[in-house]
Amino acid sequence: MNPQVAPLLERVLGPDLPVAIRAWDGSRTGPADAPATVVLKSPVALRRLLGAPNDLGFGRAYVAGDLDVEGDLYAVLELREHVQHPHVGPKEIREAVQILGKDTWSKPELPPQEVRLSGRRHSKSRDAAAISYHYDVSNAFYRMVLGPTMTYSCGVWPEPDTTLDEAQFAKYELISRKLGLQEGMRLLDVGCGWGGMLLHAAREHGVSGVGVTISTQQADLAAKRVAEAGLTDKIKIRVQDYRDIDDGPFDAISSIGMFEHVGEAKLGGYFTRMKELLAPGGRFLNHGISQAPRGRRPLVGRAGFVGRYVFPDGELLEVGTVVTAMQENGFEVRNVENLREHYARTLRAWVDNLEDNWDDAVAEVGEGRARVWRLYMAGSAVGFEAGVIQIHQTLAVHHAPGSSGLPARPDWDTTPLVG
Repeated sequence: MNPQVAPLLERVLGPDLPVAIRAWDGSRTGPADAPATVVLKSPVALRRLLGAPNDLGFGRAYVAGDLDVEGDLYAVLELREHVQHPHVGPKEIREAVQILGKDTWSKPELPPQEVRLSGRRHSKSRDAAAISYHYDVSNAFYRMVLGPTMTYSCGVWPEPDTTLDEAQFAKYELISRKLGLQEGMRLLDVGCGWGGMLLHAAREHGVSGVGVTISTQQADLAAKRVAEAGLTDKIKIRVQDYRDIDDGPFDAISSIGMFEHVGEAKLGGYFTRMKELLAPGGRFLNHGISQAPRGRRPLVGRAGFVGRYVFPDGELLEVGTVVTAMQENGFEVRNVENLREHYARTLRAWVDNLEDNWDDAVAEVGEGRARVWRLYMAGSAVGFEAGVIQIHQTLAVHHAPGSSGLPARPDWDTTPLVG
């Protein structure tokens, strides 16, 4: 009897799979009432899965359209925790070759969305290429996903019925309070995205400031949004690497969602530069994704799906490493808050937006790129819910002898974040 695809994959992935698998050869495995079914549409899907038996192989097959999911995508992505060590040994390879034939077993062409950068890792030119790959996709596409706030970072959800837009307002307000923003202060927003933090700080707190990004499309739209808000006298947007900023000091610095691009080897230089740009006694808030302690498989890695298709050269660090580096480079850390459940909810809202705008999104960026974003956002939501990845707001002060200038107890939650 010829081997069949679904039973082969059940052996690779392990018994008692919570989802079903159905293959082009008619074979099926998994619960009859499974919340989702992984559908292998062609022999190429099996070759991709066995060639990289982890999230990279699955991602390649999904992005290329060789594999699809019927039902709950989140349930399929939770397999990452269920299947820690896929087993692909000589017996499985022999069966796969018998199923596919030697000609089909040849390595399939990679989807065009997969990227590998050249040059020295975390050099300015390579960082610019990595940022451009991810952010210079399409401002129209990002608006379909993020909504009108154009905020690409974790929201804060004070209540069960909070909306996505309200959650992003609450996030900016929380950061503003942690930084102690007051009228007349000067704020630097490093990795300013489409300008959301600076717009909030100027409107709600009378702050002026500078935003820097190395994404040209982000900078263009951020500057347009500033002009439309009538705030060009208070906010300046620049295409600039954080290493080239030279017009400090600033009264406060925010870094929201760009820290993942810095790299562990550059931590000392990054925090030293932030300290140099910050006035003594000024506050710095670093809002960045962290990975769980070592021993857990990181969601972002050079050989994984997110590293190849979403955030090339992205690095996630354990929060203790981040705190130590901050304090070794002149900051006194005063508060650390983990918002991982908030990010899971934010990501699910973005996935819902993408689904609601699917046809327009595909028309804007192509089905392959839309599938990349659907898979990575849903997978990230699962990662935050499981605690594999976390998101920390770390508040620090430019260390000076004596008082830190902060209240004896945190005062940023004394009134509602959303009016």
